[in-house]
Amino acid sequence: MRHHGLASRSARAVSAIAVAASFLIGATSAVAQQPPSDLTVLPPVPTSFTPNKTPWGDYDFRGTWPMENINAGRILFQRPKVFGNRVWVNDAELAKRLAAAQKSDSSFGEGEGVAARGTKGLAGWVQNSSFGHRTSMLVSPADGQLPALTPQAQALYKAGRSSWVPGQHYDWVDDFDSWDRCVSRGFPASMYPFRYNNGIRIFQSPGYVVIALEMLGTRVIPIGGNNQWPKNVESWMGNSRGHWEGKTLVIETTNIKSGDSATRDPFKRAASPLNMATQGVPPLNTIPTSTQAKTVERLTMTDENTIVHELTYTDPEVFTAPWTTRIEWNRDEGYQFFEYACHEGNVQLRGYISSSRAQRANAAAGKNAGVKEVDSRERFAQPFDRDPAAQ
Repeated sequence: MRHHGLASRSARAVSAIAVAASFLIGATSAVAQQPPSDLTVLPPVPTSFTPNKTPWGDYDFRGTWPMENINAGRILFQRPKVFGNRVWVNDAELAKRLAAAQKSDSSFGEGEGVAARGTKGLAGWVQNSSFGHRTSMLVSPADGQLPALTPQAQALYKAGRSSWVPGQHYDWVDDFDSWDRCVSRGFPASMYPFRYNNGIRIFQSPGYVVIALEMLGTRVIPIGGNNQWPKNVESWMGNSRGHWEGKTLVIETTNIKSGDSATRDPFKRAASPLNMATQGVPPLNTIPTSTQAKTVERLTMTDENTIVHELTYTDPEVFTAPWTTRIEWNRDEGYQFFEYACHEGNVQLRGYISSSRAQRANAAAGKNAGVKEVDSRERFAQPFDRDPAAQ
């Protein structure tokens, strides 16, 4: 599907050029975590930095923290198998990633208009940031691969329907996933970089932290107390509760919208916990979510311009083991949020349904004889993102 945010995508294209000039912000910190001599070891998150405090005494994480650099650097969710159990790239692999980033930087000039600011800074981020040296977002299991799905979840995954499944017909809105319907990217899928609209803003007030996402989602997180919803109350982003462990903000989330993509009941359909618009996740957007799904996130500010975001996802009915990611958010107060006008003027759903029905009617009437049909979704069935360091 290509309808997401049609009213905002041209603005985002301009913004991507403008804001990328500041990729280097937060990437050259003196305390950036350097790879250890053993590239299979992931050291603990540094806690030596002490953030400023808000007027009411909480650590101050307020600011704009886009994840665009991870997407632009082509560092994948699951680890390319050529890296094995290595958490970090070696010097030769880093040189490949750096060369690709330099090529990206040089694609934009310093002239007038759209190209006025260029994209200077991606190469600096790759070279100097901690995450620029990493082999994947996923850090557990140790091989950087997602745990296997349970047999029940695997069957639902294969039977699921979305706009990304090759060979699928469209008859009604339940043939599209929640992202295509402009409802939700899913959770925790929303916390990972996508192909565009990767802005994050953090707001704080006494007793609350708000994480505003540029694409489909705002999380209002109470700090302290139980704030536990009844089990039968769910939301697309779940029920989050936060607390402080030292200088780290810990967020626990349950009551995530459960269901699958195989059912025809729209009330029982769920968003995939991982969306294929994040580079390196399983294809198709049809992974189910059970009522047991939960996450624990840990946000630690490692310098004034960097937050390390760790997330552990547990759903024993779907994955045979928990999995954990660790990524970096880099401050960029010049990053501009644009309206994600996903459903405004969105005629694509009706168009896909109408054309799918017409195609089948023509085939039944013998009108498609000699016409070679191409299913553009075939390219989504296999991973097509490549980390330059893995080539």
